[in-house]
Amino acid sequence: MARVGICEDDADVRRVLTEGLRLADHEVVVSRNGREAMAAFATPGSVEVLIIDIGLPDADGRDVCQALRTAGQHAPVLFLTALDGVHDRISGFHAGGDDYVAKPFAIGEVLVRVDALLKRTRPAPTTPTGLVMDPERFSVRTSDGEARLTPTEYRILAALAATPGAVVRRRAVVAAGWPDGAIVSENTLDSYIRRVRVKLETAGSPVELVTVRGVGFVLR
Repeated sequence: MARVGICEDDADVRRVLTEGLRLADHEVVVSRNGREAMAAFATPGSVEVLIIDIGLPDADGRDVCQALRTAGQHAPVLFLTALDGVHDRISGFHAGGDDYVAKPFAIGEVLVRVDALLKRTRPAPTTPTGLVMDPERFSVRTSDGEARLTPTEYRILAALAATPGAVVRRRAVVAAGWPDGAIVSENTLDSYIRRVRVKLETAGSPVELVTVRGVGFVLR
């Protein structure tokens, strides 16, 4: 759930956006023109994502975006517009926009793009071990560095980091790392564990990935 600001003069488009976002459990704040957008969204932190129509009745949406940026509003901006030329897209990015959807649009695409912007701007989750997991980049950060993992390595580490100090049985690690029905040999699992352990050590991890022989693995 996020607080999403909309600046759109067309009542039908506002309704589609508002209903779609609310069905996706987002809170919606609506403005109809540039003046209302400045009053509603200029305060930093007032919203997490902004959806701005470029063709507003009292201003160009790109100018509104620039004014909001000057006021200190750093929420990512998704532009909506009937203009879909390369020049129009480039000018939107230069104005401080982060993404672009051409009209007519499918509300599903807007929701996916809003979610993507949120993932880019929200802090990555910190596990009880102090590791910072980034599911978008399949990476883990420590106070001393960062380790890039494969998707399977990332899922394995995430499963272990969820219960630090507790032994996670081998079959549970396999279930977390591979699709249902996958046949994973003991040697394959051990090989992946070794690779994750080395990457954690290289990144200066404060925790150890320990093998409990015949049982499973534990982060401690």
